[in-house]
Amino acid sequence: MYAVVGCTDCHALWLLADPDAAETATCPRCGRRHRTAGLKRFVTAEDRETAREARAAMLADAADATDAFESTPSVAEMEVTTDEAVVDDAEYLDAAGIDPDDVAAAGESATGGRAGSRSRPEIVRDALRELDAPDESDVVAYATDHGVPADAAADLLDRLVRRGEATASGGTYRLL
Repeated sequence: MYAVVGCTDCHALWLLADPDAAETATCPRCGRRHRTAGLKRFVTAEDRETAREARAAMLADAADATDAFESTPSVAEMEVTTDEAVVDDAEYLDAAGIDPDDVAAAGESATGGRAGSRSRPEIVRDALRELDAPDESDVVAYATDHGVPADAAADLLDRLVRRGEATASGGTYRLL
């Protein structure tokens, strides 16, 4: 059960869940502590949504905004409509003066035609996986072909060996 109650000092309205369970309640606005038995219960309801709607109607009436409140749909009704798409991406871009096809082409060129992009360490690891008995120059060449600077590729290869993720034996590297 829920009750809409009001503060005797600041006249704030708030919801109390199970008003008979607690001996006291504190006003969320002014902080005054009230005995729950002494609080006026303006509305009691079995579910929270009904109590919330009643409190909202009381606040609208106090603010002389009853017409606006009545023309606004309930929170439950608005939650249903938020899942519906108002406009899709292509319409949004077009309305902003941006060609959706240009955006798609830019995305393609930025990822090299792949769905996602790989980080530099992933590219170095891929070199170790794909190349047969690669030495440092092979790994660096593979990495530079995939957009990693040569000095960064050599540094990443050295880090992989120091971390124990790769091994170097006789000048050839492999992942562990």
